[in-house]
Amino acid sequence: MLGLILFTACQDEATSEDSSQQDNTEDVTPSDETSDDMAPEEDVSDDDQSEASDDVEEDEAEPVEETVEVNYQINQGNWRVEPLTDGVESKVALLTIDDAPDQHAVEMAHILKDLDVPAIFFVNGHFLETDEKHENLKEIYELGFTIGNHTYNHPNLKEISVAEQREQLVALNDKVEAIIGERPTFFRAPFGVNTDDSLAIAEEENMVVMNWTYGYDWEKQYQDSEALADIMVNTEFLNEGANLLMHDREWTKNALEAIVSGLRDKGYTFVEPEAIKGVNDEI
Repeated sequence: MLGLILFTACQDEATSEDSSQQDNTEDVTPSDETSDDMAPEEDVSDDDQSEASDDVEEDEAEPVEETVEVNYQINQGNWRVEPLTDGVESKVALLTIDDAPDQHAVEMAHILKDLDVPAIFFVNGHFLETDEKHENLKEIYELGFTIGNHTYNHPNLKEISVAEQREQLVALNDKVEAIIGERPTFFRAPFGVNTDDSLAIAEEENMVVMNWTYGYDWEKQYQDSEALADIMVNTEFLNEGANLLMHDREWTKNALEAIVSGLRDKGYTFVEPEAIKGVNDEI
């Protein structure tokens, strides 16, 4: 049984994150000649042309936005993704990427897009201080990925005041909304450390709180793409509803394809974040 070793999930030095947290709180140009069989063109008034144009526009099919049925929830006791009703696929996994957009998030988003795998990118405000980073976030979002809140500066929420906790969550939501036009609907606390106050603030901000069921990419022995892919696919913590924690790191980027392939080989499908019940969803 793998022990739960506390390490930094978002820095390279040791902290309080666990590998497993299951126990934690998308002209036609007319010809010059006309044959005898062709009737001469009739003059068409501007009004007639306008009406014809309107008819063509009405005949064109309007684009229909794809809606994802909400049929999962995050179990707040073990952080697994669970079906809301019988008959819903339970052998699923949720991919999440923390500390975005640092250096590799955009590439990771393109890799996942090519693999047709959804994910949540949990972002920090200190990675959104420049126009370039704003464009990075827009690109990830426009590729179809969900943007989550990972606080502005990545503090341990237990070590700051209630007012500071509110600023960490709300200021980041404001910034994300200013960049992509949408506020995050998922929240993940740094190091997985939530407080009663941060939970209440997240609920006020209509964000579903989630930690993770397992992750390894901050541990020294797994800062290698092959080793990381192997443990992510073969860990004893891989179960139905797995909530996988990964980070904006080079070795994680390089392991993504193997992780996805390995999970698919084991029969897992990947949950669309939009299919997870939100704070205000009534099912």
